[in-house]
Amino acid sequence: MEVKQINESQQKIKISTDILKQLPEWFGIPEAMEDYIHNSSYMPFFAAYAESSAVGFIAVKENNQHTAEIYVMGVEPNYHRRGIGRTLVSSAVEWCRERGYEFLQVKTLDESHPDKNYARTRKFYEAAGFRPLECLPKLWGEDNPCLIMIMYIGG
Repeated sequence: MEVKQINESQQKIKISTDILKQLPEWFGIPEAMEDYIHNSSYMPFFAAYAESSAVGFIAVKENNQHTAEIYVMGVEPNYHRRGIGRTLVSSAVEWCRERGYEFLQVKTLDESHPDKNYARTRKFYEAAGFRPLECLPKLWGEDNPCLIMIMYIGG
């Protein structure tokens, strides 16, 4: 597996579209998925390749001089639990450190929501070194409480 930074917007759109459409358990709201695809095409973007196919990606949003965010990340279902997500997070952390960011954050569904897929997501981020910071119960609407998780990466 190899991780490459992708700079061309159309290539980012193709990779994110192909992968997110395979993940309806996480990206089942069409309008939200389109926003992720469109917005991430303007962000720092890394793709993980198995042979010659992109099987995972991560996009980094630069929030301010201290903090960047994992804006969106996806790995094809057949490649889950193979270390690809962890490798993508490591690539994002390295990129952020090189630019002097102190914190990397990610937003996900809070544990007060019973979704089992997002329970796995939270467990993944915790294993990668993220810690819960704050729940914003109305950011995504009352039915989807948002948990902000954060990782100190240097400074």
